[in-house]
Amino acid sequence: MDLTNQPMSSKQHVHDHAHKHQSFIAPAISFIMLISGMVMSHLGFVPFISKRWLEFTWYLFAFFPVGLPVIKNAISGIASRDYFNEFTLMSIACVGAFCIWELPEAVGVMLFYSVGETLQHKAVDRATRNISALLGCRVEKTRVIRYGICVDISPQDVRTGETIEIHPGERVPLDGIIINDKGLFDTSALTGESIPREITKGNEVLAGMISTDKTIRLTVSREYDKSALARILELVNDASSRKAHAELFIRKFARIYTPVVLILAVLVVAIPAVISIFDNNFDYVFSEWLYRALVFLVISCPCALVISVPLGYFAGIGAASRNGILFKGGNYLEVITKINTVAFDKTGTLTTGKFSVRTVRSETLDNGEMLSLMAAAEADSSHPLAKALVEYVLNQNIHIHKAESVEERAGYGTIAVIGGETVITGNLRLLKSEKVSYPDELDQLTGTIIACALNGKYCGYVILEDTIKPDSVDAVKNLSNLGIDRVIMLSGDKNEIVAEYAKRLGIQESYGGLLPKDKADFIEKTVSAPGRYVAFVGDGINDAPVLAMSNVGVAMGGLGSDAAIESADVVIQTDQPSRLATAIRIGRATHKIVTENIIGAIGIKVMILALGAAGYATLWAAVFADVGVALLAVLNSMRIMWKRY
Repeated sequence: MDLTNQPMSSKQHVHDHAHKHQSFIAPAISFIMLISGMVMSHLGFVPFISKRWLEFTWYLFAFFPVGLPVIKNAISGIASRDYFNEFTLMSIACVGAFCIWELPEAVGVMLFYSVGETLQHKAVDRATRNISALLGCRVEKTRVIRYGICVDISPQDVRTGETIEIHPGERVPLDGIIINDKGLFDTSALTGESIPREITKGNEVLAGMISTDKTIRLTVSREYDKSALARILELVNDASSRKAHAELFIRKFARIYTPVVLILAVLVVAIPAVISIFDNNFDYVFSEWLYRALVFLVISCPCALVISVPLGYFAGIGAASRNGILFKGGNYLEVITKINTVAFDKTGTLTTGKFSVRTVRSETLDNGEMLSLMAAAEADSSHPLAKALVEYVLNQNIHIHKAESVEERAGYGTIAVIGGETVITGNLRLLKSEKVSYPDELDQLTGTIIACALNGKYCGYVILEDTIKPDSVDAVKNLSNLGIDRVIMLSGDKNEIVAEYAKRLGIQESYGGLLPKDKADFIEKTVSAPGRYVAFVGDGINDAPVLAMSNVGVAMGGLGSDAAIESADVVIQTDQPSRLATAIRIGRATHKIVTENIIGAIGIKVMILALGAAGYATLWAAVFADVGVALLAVLNSMRIMWKRY
């Protein structure tokens, strides 16, 4: 299945709709002719049974509608050096059946194969519905306000800073900041949430959302190819290229299995012939043993495995996307089933990351002057603490100075030059590293502290507090119910703060005061422990190295950080940590169903292969072993889409 297809135009849709109806015409013609021929033979219709050339011609024309496409595919495969495929096996079997005058069965094999393929394609279409809907989120045209008038142009031609207009019921084409006081948006395509979300003035609206209540105007904040939707589509497009081990195994298995089966089919005919040469009592009838070999060939077609296993993983990816979870490939669906350790970042992952200022205390400056300097140093930072501080200062109507230069230190804070003076703004570790002395009492304070120093001398501090996400407690409980025996919280905050949050969340193991490198070292050590499979869940640019290092990296609310998206293996599009448990359940369900398909398909085929070689199975049984088993496996794969997680 190719995920890279563009959304269908109206003409393409009409063509595909017509093609679906045409796909039944050929099997219908073959079926009518097959039944008519069998009825004429059964009733003893003299012209039909007395003239063998008429009987042969009748069944040959019955064969053409369903058989020629298969033979054509077999020839194309041989031309491209793909000698051993299901089309070759089916073609050899049917030509052989004509040669030994098993005419109805030759037609029946191709007929039921054709019907089975049609039903399988319908099942595949159902599995891809969620992905197709996501791909259909692309918008062809958008209204941009230029020179006071609305102009319809391609979203790719809109520049950042321009204003676009979205009418009720229309999809947002580009990421932007809402200009209206507020608006209601359907976010289901991006997050899987069914309840519309209200977004107020000044906040970001993402491409792919739908305006539900009124005309909205946005100031474009990102170019088309950098929008949230474009990044999601890129993830979805790439997902099919990353195969699970089971998929790779089946590909290798089919390449070896098919030529082996062809050799065995030849031996089914040849060995009895050799035996008859040395044993006069052995009654060898060539047509009988050729028939058994043909049955053997039809049964052996590996399409049940070749189709159902990749479909199983693709159905899992589709089910996950419906729940607001993006797996970057089937291989991660497989690995996530082995996870027994989950490490969470704290801020923005288990907590909202929306801090509020609780305390402001300045020792040497006026509070307003200190806040102005701190906000100037943090103005361009994307860190949640910095954003909260700047927002608080703006809400207090305090003038923010302009920084001449800013040096941001990941995990510490910033050092800025403002009005020729050096302003240090960050945690206490930053003050220590810059050899700035501060009162000992600051080490005993609870809460998240941003300290300030001016020209190497301590000025004061601000305490901010975070709130736990509504479903974080449930997320930890759900992981425990799934048998995850180790849940850890990692944070750059002080140990006392981290321990307090961990206790409230029911997490037994927590570590604070960690820099990005410390987190990476911790995860590296945990991953290398025997029997440990680690998932790290984070949301920020600082988490990118750790996400890449863990067995499964999970980006929370990953639409925000490009680095987190690039490094993560799974992207949870909502801010709900409980979706991690959902991702694990989907992975486990997919693994279970794929395993059932492999065992079931091989088991039934081996049984009927043995019966076919022994002469107890007909070509009709062979058709069931091929098409029937493939269809059963496909339907089993579809259970992944139907289950509730």
